[in-house]
This record gives sequence, C-alpha cells and structure tokens, in this order.
Amino acid sequence: MNKIAVVTGGNRGLGKDMVLALAKEGKDVIFTYNSKESEAGDVVKEVENLGRRSAAIQLSVDRQEGFDAFFNELSRVLNEKFNGAKIDYWVNNAGIGLPTVLGATDESSFDTLMNIHMKSPYFLVQNALKVMNDGGAIVNIGTGLTRFSMAGYSVYGSLKAAMETMTRYWALELGKRQIRVNAVAPGAIETDFGGGMVRDNDEINKTIAAATALGRVGLPDDIGSVVAFLCSDSAKWVNGQRIEVSGGIHL
Repeated sequence: MNKIAVVTGGNRGLGKDMVLALAKEGKDVIFTYNSKESEAGDVVKEVENLGRRSAAIQLSVDRQEGFDAFFNELSRVLNEKFNGAKIDYWVNNAGIGLPTVLGATDESSFDTLMNIHMKSPYFLVQNALKVMNDGGAIVNIGTGLTRFSMAGYSVYGSLKAAMETMTRYWALELGKRQIRVNAVAPGAIETDFGGGMVRDNDEINKTIAAATALGRVGLPDDIGSVVAFLCSDSAKWVNGQRIEVSGGIHL
C-alpha cells in the first residue's frame, strides 16, 4: 500500500515543492490550503500527473476552532479516496512572516504568529497521531533565523526556536511508536514569504547571496527534496535533529 503524507500549506511556495517532491518519491499526498482553492486544485492535478493520489483540504492555521472540522474532512477523504488508510508522514509547513520590532509590535500580530507557528502545529499533530501509522515521520519547518538574527523577526525566530525544541521532545515521546521527528531550517528562499522580499528586492537578494557560501539565495526546490528524504526509509536513523538547508549562510 502506498504511504500517505500530509503537508500543511502545500498549495504554493515551499509547501508546493514539498508536495511535489514527496509525490516524485512515490508518496500519495494530502495538503492543506488557506484560501486559494483553485491554486490548490492545480497542485492536486500536478501530483496526479505524477501517478500519485492527492487531495487538498481547506485549513486556517491562525486559529484552532476549525480543527475538528478539518479532521472530520481528513477522515472522509482517507475513507473515500485512500481506501480507509492512515497517514504515514506529517509536515508542519504552513506559516507567515510578520515584522515584529520591539517597541512597535501589537499584541494581535504576536498572537497570530504564536497561533500559526507554535499552538496550531502542536494541536494538529496531537490530533493527527490518532490517524497516523506507527513507523512514520513528522517534519517541522523551522528557519535559519534561530541560528542567526535579523532585525524585525524576534517573535518569528523565537517561536521557530521553540518549535525546534519541541521537535526533540516529540522525537523522545514518539519513539515508542517508531515515529521520527525532525526539523528542517531553510535559509532565505525566493518565494512570496514576507511579501516576497527575497525574491523581488534585488538589493536584499544580492546581500543574502553575498553572505552565503554557495553564492546565491535558496529556491523552493532546495527544500522539498530534504523533506522528502526525511519522509523516507533512507532517513530511518535520523531523529530529533535540526537540519539547516541554507547553502551555508553566515558561516
């Protein structure tokens, strides 16, 4: 039976590349999207063109009130499209970047970042474990900003640091089920994250490239293959780790 991965925020950017990389490695993929249903449908078609099954489910990770409805829909999809199978891999990818300068940060922005990057991943996984096979894997998407700092991202970076710590705790607690848990920490990537500043601002792009050993900024397909590796038997002895995928920025 084919193994099934779930990726949150899989309709664009890094998430889309994770979905496609997993499909290319032979996984069926269910992914979530926030609002762009048509865009999500296009990704489903791309996965199916690779010979794999796929489905997209709406999920807003900025609040937890919709989680029961999401998991009810996930169960329905698993029963109707995947023959009642359970999932094997879960990727916490969905996220946003908001500037949070100390002295000018409102509580609403703080709470939004907290919900998306800490509280929601925790409770999504807690619920997902009920429909997850033993022997699978969880991948949390972190950031290079837990190792180096950039002004204006103190809340985002700190929450991702908490996610990395949580990764180790989950790896310990889920070891009895042979579920591995790792974190992937991307460097700066050319996507629409943070308003697309890395992709669209030539000055920022060149500055980051100059600070990176491999001489360029990252692309979405630099990340998806690493996530697919961690969701495979090739990574069977990799557990509780933070893997930075940044091309060697700020070495």
